[in-house]
Amino acid sequence: MTGEKTVWLGAGLRTPFVGVDGPFAHRDSLTLSVPLVQAMAPLASGQIDFAVWGAVVGNLAYANLAREVWLEAKLDPHVPTFTTIMQCSTSMVGVFEAAGMLGGSGRSLALVGGVESMTRVQIGLGQNLSDWLRRMVQARSVSQRLSVLRKLRPSDIRLFVPEVKNRATGRSMGEHTEDMAKTWNIGRREQDELALQSHRNAVVAQDRGFFSDLITPLDGISRDHFPRRDTSLEKLGKLKPVFDRTSGKGTLTAGNSSPLTDGAAAIWVATEEGISRLPHNMPRVRLVDFEIAAVDIFHEGLLMAPVSAIPRVLARRGLKFDDIALWEIHEAFSAQVLCHIKGLEDKDFVRKKAGVEHTFGAFPRDRMNPNGGSVALGHPFAATGARILSQAVKELAAMPKGGRAIVSICADGGLGTVALLEN
Repeated sequence: MTGEKTVWLGAGLRTPFVGVDGPFAHRDSLTLSVPLVQAMAPLASGQIDFAVWGAVVGNLAYANLAREVWLEAKLDPHVPTFTTIMQCSTSMVGVFEAAGMLGGSGRSLALVGGVESMTRVQIGLGQNLSDWLRRMVQARSVSQRLSVLRKLRPSDIRLFVPEVKNRATGRSMGEHTEDMAKTWNIGRREQDELALQSHRNAVVAQDRGFFSDLITPLDGISRDHFPRRDTSLEKLGKLKPVFDRTSGKGTLTAGNSSPLTDGAAAIWVATEEGISRLPHNMPRVRLVDFEIAAVDIFHEGLLMAPVSAIPRVLARRGLKFDDIALWEIHEAFSAQVLCHIKGLEDKDFVRKKAGVEHTFGAFPRDRMNPNGGSVALGHPFAATGARILSQAVKELAAMPKGGRAIVSICADGGLGTVALLEN
């Protein structure tokens, strides 16, 4: 990383990724996380100095999920643990936070991760109904209760159901990505082609055992449920648009979008001393640099921030696209990935949005997501950062020394995180 400190990432473990209402339907974010943390902790031969954990969909039963997970796992209560959140970049930004905290006495090894239970989403009372109920409980007399009761309006009786929508715009990620696809002229067939490639890469990776030491079995499940061996362009082409069903121009389908997923993932972040506490055969690479970017979600495309972040990292390091041996680009939607590629290859766009005067060359699509991406593997929001980083660490560590990887995640709110790794 920038400065004198060397930061290492060690490939972590994750649960299998499964669909909502599937085999993990009985587990919430807490009980999905505990077995994973219990599997990770014994890998360290000495003290884990601190832990960072996160979930995008919250629970009213606890404010600091990381601490609850740690204590429920019966691990050393003296280890500091805190919760972070940055939508789909949650566990990646947790890595950045941990990297910044490393150094000095007692800060050499951190466990970072995230979890999402999209099945067990807690439904809450609307704010007006919550306020009314609190006032009713506070009432001390019959007359006070009657007075409060008369103030309740039918319109106040609402439940809050968390949705995959941006609060400020009131629109879903898919609706925003449909806009991006139209702006960048991304067609349906190329989206389906990218989705098909993601599934094919994931299936090949499963068959050759790539995920065997990255996944810890849970409830008798030992592999991801989403990669489709029998899919094809023909089958993908028959699926109907799900986010734009009225204009006749919708292109995003269930086949070229990441599925709602239950799962958890973790990764190690360490100094030179900290990485020595982990198994010597564990894949590890250096975190050389990172970037966080943001865009105007009302005018620039909700998921376009990585197109600003990637050029800044490359320019800062004097690198071109061809200098990167591995690209791990989060596939929230096939269309979003294709928009990113078009944006990165557009010199004027990069100059305007990233503020970078640099010629990077043609984007090497053949080096992208060689073991499958989120469309094929699944996308438990807060777990994706740790999943994609661990996957990149393992792939890059097997490459010749000096190889580099770019790992990129787009996040709701117009945010994006990018990491530069080196073997």
